[in-house]
Amino acid sequence: MLSNKIAVITGSAGGIGKATAKVFIRENIEGIAIVDYNYEAACKTAEELGPKAFPVKCDVSNYESVQAAVAQVMERFGRIDILVNNAGITRAAIFHKMTVQQWEQVINTSLNSVFYWTHTVYPQMRNNNYGRIINLSSTAARGNPGQCNYSATKAALIGFTNTLAKEAGRKNITVNCVAPGATWTDMSSKVPDEVRQAMIAGNPMNRLGKPSEIGEVIAFLASERASYVNGQCIFVTGGK
Repeated sequence: MLSNKIAVITGSAGGIGKATAKVFIRENIEGIAIVDYNYEAACKTAEELGPKAFPVKCDVSNYESVQAAVAQVMERFGRIDILVNNAGITRAAIFHKMTVQQWEQVINTSLNSVFYWTHTVYPQMRNNNYGRIINLSSTAARGNPGQCNYSATKAALIGFTNTLAKEAGRKNITVNCVAPGATWTDMSSKVPDEVRQAMIAGNPMNRLGKPSEIGEVIAFLASERASYVNGQCIFVTGGK
C-alpha cells in the first residue's frame, strides 16, 4: 500500500507512466502528480484517475522547467515521497546516420531529465529522511542496433542508480531501477509489424509485456514491502 505518500511520475500521460499511476491509485496513494510535456494529455489522464491526480506540464529536458514543476507539486502537496523517472524518447538511426540533434534530444530527455528531477527533489527527501526513487532503464542498456543514443542513456541510468543508492541509503532513501523488455506502448506500436513480430517470436512468453505489468514492479519498489531493496535493477522481460 502507498497510503500517506505523494508521488511524481514523469512522462505519465500515457504508456508505462500512466499504467503505473493507475496502480498507485489502486494502492491508495495520497496524491500523485501526472507530469508530461503534453499538458492536455496529462489533464485527461488526471481526470481519468480522479481527484488524487494533479496534472503538471513540464519539459523534462529543461532544468528551469523541472524546477517550476517541482514548485507546483510542492505547493499542491507539500512534499514528494516517491519519484518515478519514466520520461524518455527514442530517435532511432544507425550510428553512421545518426545526427547530433538525434543524439542530444535523447540524451537530454532520457538521461539529463533524471538528473534534473532527482537533483531538485532529492534535498527535501533528505530533509524528510525518506524517499523512493525509481528510474526506468530498458533492456536496450545491453545494446540495441539503431539506438546508440537511447541505449547509452539506459545503461547510464543503471550506473546512476547504483551510485546514488550508495549515497542515499543512510537517509532512508532507496534508489532502484526497472528495465522493461519489449512492452506494448504507443512507442512500440510505431515499430514496423515485422520487427514487432520478431520481438514476440524471440520471447519465451511469446508476447510483449503489458504496461501494467511494469507498473506493478514500480509500485512494489515504491512501497514499504521493498524497504530493504536498494541499488537494484530489475529486468522485467518475460524471460528474454
